[in-house]
Amino acid sequence: MNQSRHRLGVGVVGFGWMGHAHSRSMLRIPTLFPERGFDPRLVICADTVAARRDEAGSGFGFTTTTTDWREVVSNPQVDLVVIAAPNGLHREVAVAAAAHGKAVFCEKPVGGTPEETEAIAAAVRTAGVLSAAGYNYRWAPMVQEARRLIEEGALGRVTSYRGRFLSMYGSDPAGVLSWRYLLDHGRGASTDLLCHAVDMAQQLVGPITQVVGTSSIVIAERPIPSGEGASHYGRGQTDAPRGAVTNEDYVGMLGVLSDGVPVILEACRTSVGPESQMAFEVYGTEGALSWNLERMNELQLYLRSDGRLAGYRTVFSGDRFPHHGSFVPGNANGIGFEDLVTIEDFELCRAITEGREFRPSFEDATAAVRVQAALMRSVDSHAWETVVEVPAWKP
Repeated sequence: MNQSRHRLGVGVVGFGWMGHAHSRSMLRIPTLFPERGFDPRLVICADTVAARRDEAGSGFGFTTTTTDWREVVSNPQVDLVVIAAPNGLHREVAVAAAAHGKAVFCEKPVGGTPEETEAIAAAVRTAGVLSAAGYNYRWAPMVQEARRLIEEGALGRVTSYRGRFLSMYGSDPAGVLSWRYLLDHGRGASTDLLCHAVDMAQQLVGPITQVVGTSSIVIAERPIPSGEGASHYGRGQTDAPRGAVTNEDYVGMLGVLSDGVPVILEACRTSVGPESQMAFEVYGTEGALSWNLERMNELQLYLRSDGRLAGYRTVFSGDRFPHHGSFVPGNANGIGFEDLVTIEDFELCRAITEGREFRPSFEDATAAVRVQAALMRSVDSHAWETVVEVPAWKP
């Protein structure tokens, strides 16, 4: 280990899919970013499932594993707490980590409800520690390029925006009734998927101020899972008892920005066809662009200035765009989802080491959930709702 580099202790709470991804990122960073000013170290991992704890220790090299997340947030060797546990645990873990003076990364949408997200952000703000929210699609090189083109005026004045996150992960009626489908653990598609579309819209074209929308439950019942560590995405037995789905499978909304520009967003976890279509389209007076996670290394771009040759063209990602070259050289040699997580974690660790703010922060997360809260009010009122601060959840 280079003694001139800052030693950054990492603790992880929850060792499911995203806990694996962030831990793997910390291990990969030294092999990909030689110019870094820090060396991440996997200190302690908490999970209630014995097999996951064994994997964290023997497979990933965590020094310590535990069933109690409190040991993670109080460990003196931990500088950064990564929260990848179910949404219902986010508030308690994040607030405790901040109280112990740790930098806090939390997977989106930070709180299980908009009210909890407001409360978490307020607690972390009061503690004065760095916060980071897991909106990792921001870090795709082609998304960064789209943002640059919009900010530099390549599209002219933005006239409309369309965004969506359509996924098939819940399309199988035999998919088990995990916490993701229960209102007691938080909202459904609006929390799990639409928040990404909202965050993307607000970082690209500005804050959404008013919304009107609708929601629906497509698959009303699912098999009740059994067994320790049952997968959130697994299939249940055909003869297993079934329980009611209590949060939404689909949400759709029309919104407006502060300057009146219209925004259309939708999300669905039971759609059949789109595998993981986190996508957006931006239209302006001088051009347009679009991006889709399913083809994340491509940007579709139309510029009126191209004259008689104007038409959509494909811009391939490559090492001429930020961070792409850390993974693979040349153009049109694609990078993948976990590479985005690695870029996210590299930028987060760099912000901690340099003592500066990280974006997206918990403040960005609250901006997203305020739109979500207004949308759910609109579902009940069948009317336009204004995006406002949500009263913070109190114990």
